Order: sequence, then structure tokens, then C-alpha cells
Amino acid sequence: MSKILIRGAQVLGGEVQDVLIDGETIAAVGTGLSAEGATVIEAEGQVLLPGLVDLHTHLREPGREDSETVLTGTRAAASGGYTAVFAMANTHPVADTAGVVEQVWRLGKESGYCDVQPIGAVTVGLEGKKLAELGAMHDSAAGVTVFSDDGKCVDDAVIMRRALEYVKAFGGVVAQHAQEPRLTEGAQMNEGIVSAELGLGGWPAVAEESIIARDVLLAEHVGSRVHICHLSTAGSVEIVRWAKSRGIDVTAEVTPHHLLLTDELVRSYNPVYKVNPPLRTEKDVLALREALADGTIDIVATDHAPHPHEDKDCEWAAAAMGMVGLETALSVVQQTMVETGHLDWAGVADRMSFAPARIGRATGHGRPVSAGEPANLTLVDPAYRGVVDPADFASRSRNTPYEGRELPGRVTHTILRGRATVVDGKLA
Repeated sequence: MSKILIRGAQVLGGEVQDVLIDGETIAAVGTGLSAEGATVIEAEGQVLLPGLVDLHTHLREPGREDSETVLTGTRAAASGGYTAVFAMANTHPVADTAGVVEQVWRLGKESGYCDVQPIGAVTVGLEGKKLAELGAMHDSAAGVTVFSDDGKCVDDAVIMRRALEYVKAFGGVVAQHAQEPRLTEGAQMNEGIVSAELGLGGWPAVAEESIIARDVLLAEHVGSRVHICHLSTAGSVEIVRWAKSRGIDVTAEVTPHHLLLTDELVRSYNPVYKVNPPLRTEKDVLALREALADGTIDIVATDHAPHPHEDKDCEWAAAAMGMVGLETALSVVQQTMVETGHLDWAGVADRMSFAPARIGRATGHGRPVSAGEPANLTLVDPAYRGVVDPADFASRSRNTPYEGRELPGRVTHTILRGRATVVDGKLA
């Protein structure tokens, strides 16, 4: 088996140490470790993190391979420092059966760049009318633990309750896309001053907050786990904070773009800024940062949503919602959370690896950087500064809101079970 010695890295941003990898496992962590027989990675000034885990990725395959495939999506994930991603169910056909989730799982196995854990649909066809084969998907080779109709809200309270009851039996979790559909009919952007001035249909914060309030109460009533996808408003933060203080088993995620971008960008009418949920206000952005720092929001998830050029290069009203995010997420978190003093690198490791792996039950991921643990690791150069050029992306799509923007940090190496998938910033 091959050996790799990572020399002189700041482990979780703290003590400078060497890390020796032997085969698929971390063999030793210390100083002055022998490099005999090992490939050496000189990591002075770089931060070593456990491999990142994304609980919310859209890989589009099967059905929309013009946007992304499991292969291109996992290459993008590796480029961004991820060793595991959870693939959302809104594919064509929908991942609402054991057969479809196993297909996605096997495609992930074949890619070799990143582990892929499929997310199963809550309802058949994402239609919100009848529960999908939750037990069969859990018992399949894919071992599904997370279920979501993301892209659509499970707005029927009875269906949501039944889903929470069902997954409780095997320790699963329902990840809710919190969007009351009647309150967002015709909505194009965040409801507020900017939407009023632009004359675009507004997407009120209460459309998100009302669903979260309902679902944390349902989770409490059932005694089950609920996870809130892409939380985006200050009001949502307060509801989740209240629920946690009450002992309700709720977790929540925030996307990088909701930590940085605001609805003021919509004034450009550039559809690259059209996303679901919409970009909110500066007040919301600051509340999200504080909540991620204090643990009210548990994790950062990318909501990587690739679209082909023609679905974004059009008028605002016709454009698809979503942004790619796997390859820029860590840089945005460094800018918004580390460089602002909200989190240290150990905190980043928790929000982007330990916690998402724990929520999704991603075996072998989100583990400590210590001897005997799986060698799933990410090495980042925090001193790097670079302008985002989507032409450099491994993703098949280019719909990034950061094009031309300077961001800090660069993933120099990603290691999946002892094998480098990214070396010196390039895919292996």
C-alpha cells in the first residue's frame, strides 16, 4: 500500500504536525515523522482539515446530464475539498425507489473522486401526495438515511408527520425545503424594498419561517429528527434557536451564498443571482453568520445546483433557480466566517465535516485527524487569493455568482481513503 507524508501542516488550524498515511488509514500524527517510502507533501503554512462533507448537492444524474453527471459533480466536489456528498432526489426519474438510489450510489462508487450518498425522496415523484418507498431505500445497498423533496416543500402537514414517524424507526432524518407554496406563487426574489423598487414578485420570509415553525413542532410531537435545508432568514434563525432550547431534535444548514450575497445584487437583473430560497437582506446575512458561529445553524451545505448555459442566459423571469457551489464553498466560508473572526479553522471543520457527517450518518467521514482514522483529508492554503474563473471549474455547469470576484483560500490537496484526488490544486 502507498504511503503519504503531509509535513508541517496546521492540523485544524492549530498545532503544526506531520501526518503519515499508510494505505487507507492515518498511521501517525506527530512531529519529525519519517518520510521513508512515502510521497511527501510539503504543507508549511497550510491548514489540514478532515475531508469536507456536503449534505446538499444536486448531481442531476439520471436525467439532466447536460447540467451535471455524477462523475463531473464528484470531480467538482474533490476540487472543493469534499470527500463525501449527499445527492438530492430531484432527478429524472426521481430517486423515490430503491432502484434509482442504488443507481446513483453505484455511479458514485465508479467515479472514484468522492463518496456519494443518495438522498431519497419523501414522496412519490416529489408530488407531496404519497410517501415514497422510504424503508426500501433505507434497506437498499445505498443505505439511505436522509430523505428530502428538496426543490419542493412537503407542505401537507399529515404527509410530513407520517414521514417523520416512518424514518424514526431506523434513525433517519427528513430534510425539509421550507417554502410555503401558496405564499410564493409568482415569487421572483426576496420580498422587500428591492423587490418593490424593481417590480418583481416578492418571496416573503414568512413563507420559510411558517414551515420551519410547523415542522419543529411536528418533530417534537413525533420524537423524530428534522433537518432544515438552506435556512435563509433572521426569523428562521430565531425559530430554530427556540426549538433547540426546547430540546427538539432539529438541525439546520446555511449555504455559502446566503452567508455572503444579498438581494441588492438582483438590481443587475443577472439571473446568476436567482436562487431558491432567494438572496435575502444584509440583516439576514449577518444573522446567519452569527447563528452559524454559535451553533444554532449546524452546518454549511452548498446546495450545488448546476444548470446549462441556456437555462441561465435568458431574461430573469424565465431563468432557472440555483448556483454551483462545490468548488467555491470553502473560500466563501473562509471570507465570511474565518476572516471575520466568527469561526476558527476547528469550527470550520465542525460545520463542514464533523457535523454534516454526523447528521447524515456518513460512515468513515467527519472523523478526527488522528492515528487509526480513515485518511479522508483536505489541505487548504489560506494565504492564497485568486479571482474566480468558471472556465477552470470541474463542474459541467458554470452558473456561479462569484465570477470575477476575488476569494481567499485554495484547496491544494484532497485525499480520499489515502488516495490523492487533488494534487497541487489540480485533479489527480
